[in-house]
Amino acid sequence: MMFTYVLWGNKQYVGSRCKYGNYNFSFTPHPDLNYSPEKPSTTIIWDAHTGEAKQQFPFHSAPALDVDWQSNNTFASCSTDMCIHVCKLGQDRPIKTFQGHTNEVNAIKWDPTGNLLASCSDDMTLKIWSMKQDTCVHDLQAHSKEIYTIKWSPTGPGTNNPSANLMLASASFDSTRGLQPRRTTPGQGSFDKCVHIWNTQTGALVHSYRGTGGIFEVCWNAAGDKVGASASDGSVCVLDLRK
Repeated sequence: MMFTYVLWGNKQYVGSRCKYGNYNFSFTPHPDLNYSPEKPSTTIIWDAHTGEAKQQFPFHSAPALDVDWQSNNTFASCSTDMCIHVCKLGQDRPIKTFQGHTNEVNAIKWDPTGNLLASCSDDMTLKIWSMKQDTCVHDLQAHSKEIYTIKWSPTGPGTNNPSANLMLASASFDSTRGLQPRRTTPGQGSFDKCVHIWNTQTGALVHSYRGTGGIFEVCWNAAGDKVGASASDGSVCVLDLRK
C-alpha cells in the first residue's frame, strides 16, 4: 500500500513530525510506494519497502500543503504558491496545472470517479476543476473566512449510490456550513464556523449550517445523505440532508 506524507523540512524529518509541522498524509492503492516532500516545495515518491526515492517533483515555488491521488500513478498537489499541479509517475513535467485561486490553496480532493478535482483556499473560495479544461468548472463563494476542509459525497457515478446527486461539503471557522448539489457533492470546512453543501453539477448552494465554533472536519455517511462536523468548541453535529 502506498502512503503519503506532506512534511515541511529536510529529508531527515520525513516520516516524523518535523519542526515545521506535519500537514497531511494519505494512502494510495499502490502496494509499494509513498509520497512526501523533501523540501517544502518538492514532493517525492518513495519505495515504501526499500526507502528509496523513486522520483522528485520540484514544481511548486512555495510549500506544498496537500496531495491527493487520482489513480495508482497520478496525483494532484497544492501549495501556498496558489497553484495546483497534476503529476504522473515517469513524467518530468506536470500533466496539468490549474491556476485561479488568489491566495494559498489549503486542500484538494478528487471526486469518486477521478474526473473532477475540488480545491479550497485562503481566498475564501471553493473551486471545482476538470482535466478537460484549464479554467475552473465552478467558482463557489459563500464562506467569509479561509476554507480548510472539503469532502465529496459517496454518491453519483462510480459509487454505491449511483442514482443520487454528487455533492461537495465545505467547512470553515466562520460559523456557517453549506451544501451544494451537482451529480456530485463535496463537503468543506473553514474558519467562518460554517459548513456548506454544494450541488457540483449546477454550482448551487443547497444547504448551510452555522456552528458554535470553527469547523475542523466534515464527514459523509455511507449513504451520502448525512454529514457530520466537528467544531473547535468540542461540539459534534450531524446534518440530515433529507430534511
